[in-house]
Amino acid sequence: MATKQAAPDMTTLFKDMMGAFPVDTSAMEDSFKSTAALNEKLAGVALGAAEKTTEISSKWTKETIAKMAEMTKVQAEPADYAKAMTDFASSQAEVAAENMAAFAEVAKKYQMDTVELLMSAGKSFQDDAAAAMKKATDEVTTATKKAAATAK
Repeated sequence: MATKQAAPDMTTLFKDMMGAFPVDTSAMEDSFKSTAALNEKLAGVALGAAEKTTEISSKWTKETIAKMAEMTKVQAEPADYAKAMTDFASSQAEVAAENMAAFAEVAKKYQMDTVELLMSAGKSFQDDAAAAMKKATDEVTTATKKAAATAK
């Protein structure tokens, strides 16, 4: 009859292995904090853009309503109605061009702000990752040397 071998206790094995190679979670915490700070800045950029475009839209709407009020006034001659409509259409084309240019400026500004934030964050993350990797390498090297010394 074959004897049954006891299965190794994997929990203890992993616990011992992880204990031999301690992990510093401060790098992860710093990374989380950096990511949260970046998200806060990006949200600020997005909300700033939303606020500015809302202002432009509101102004445009108010101007359009004011011009419509002018257009709908009673005219003395039938031809004056055509002139009022032509004036309204002409002014709307002009206002539309101005407002589209304003929207483009907002988009350009906030796009540049976003790119600057991401470039800055990329450099910061790269520096943090390099420091974390160096620290982790040093800790693993030290732990390996200790484990090798106790194994002798």
